Amino acid sequence: MIVRPKTRGFICITAHPEGCAAHVEQWAQYIRKQGPIANAPKRVLVVGSSTGYGLASRVTAAFGGGAATLGVYFEKPSEPDRLGTAGWYNTLAFERSARAAGLYATGINGDAFSDAVKQQAIERIKADLGQIDLMIYSLASPRRTHPKTGAVAKSVLKPLGETFVSKTVDTDKWTVNPVSIEPATEQEVADTVTVMGGEDWQLWVDALEAAGVTAPGFNTVAYSYIGPDLTWAVYRNGTIGRAKEDLERTAHALHARLAAKGGRAFVSVNKALVTQASSAIPVVPLYISLLYRVMKEKGLHEGCIEQIRRLFGRLYEQGTTPVDTDGRIRIDDWEMREDVQKAVADLWPQVTTETLPQLADIAGYREEFLKLFGFGLPGIDYEAETEPHVVA
Repeated sequence: MIVRPKTRGFICITAHPEGCAAHVEQWAQYIRKQGPIANAPKRVLVVGSSTGYGLASRVTAAFGGGAATLGVYFEKPSEPDRLGTAGWYNTLAFERSARAAGLYATGINGDAFSDAVKQQAIERIKADLGQIDLMIYSLASPRRTHPKTGAVAKSVLKPLGETFVSKTVDTDKWTVNPVSIEPATEQEVADTVTVMGGEDWQLWVDALEAAGVTAPGFNTVAYSYIGPDLTWAVYRNGTIGRAKEDLERTAHALHARLAAKGGRAFVSVNKALVTQASSAIPVVPLYISLLYRVMKEKGLHEGCIEQIRRLFGRLYEQGTTPVDTDGRIRIDDWEMREDVQKAVADLWPQVTTETLPQLADIAGYREEFLKLFGFGLPGIDYEAETEPHVVA
């Protein structure tokens, strides 16, 4: 079939197999060009490994550190007459490339919140790797079935206390529209913390430690975001912010526990980027399109792969990992520079539907969004027939 992008709201419902593979290869080539990562971990588990920062972590560990990697993801496989998800094609492309380089690479497709998938991962580690040196937690999901109670919780993107009024961009029509979001209820806050907080991360570490598959000096990192004043009410001071605070409390508790064995636990605060998750957050796509313009003009722009290569450098190459006053690694440091944030804030009140093409990097946003699904990659003939069913 001929595969073209079909968007619906903030997602693309098609994915191009060869395009996804080309995107993964772009990342792999970037990491190879940076040279080997000193003191890199050799056995790595990535929970939430098929797209965005999780996929970039797996690529960085493998092609920068020569690591054996185990990925956990939840994706729709391809079928003979039906496309799989972008994450499915990304994963197969990565694993093919890693194996061709002589590296161990395998994955588990299932619900990472479940006890069953945790046990599968432990059994795979015992059988193939013995122990792991690093676990990356990069899980993004709108809902979670609790493994102990069976209760289903759904996360929401809402402010706290009062209605949030701002503007956002419609990424279908590229119009700037007002947005009004009612405050969350106490139950919605609690449910969002259940889905996106630190409990599942801790359950993973608990299970790995209890099974004896964490190596001496084991490290674990979970990904987060803080953001600027422009998004504060709906993000850091909203329901997701409460979840991220819980994630940070978990990091402190895990760090104290792991330190006794020479290990560490961190939250890494990463830059705002075009991802499937960020595209769903009101206000954020408009902020990102302005941010991209400013950071590109200043020569500071990074994507997922550049961000994670810097993170691995801080974790393993610098001797001591620099953190902020709350113990977080700040890979968003260039985004949050005073001059960058002032430039974005100055543009914000000027943005309308009419001025959007001039003031924001809409082309860059569109390009990065479509790349998530394998479109717009050089060297791919998008008018040619492609085989939708790709298997390991």
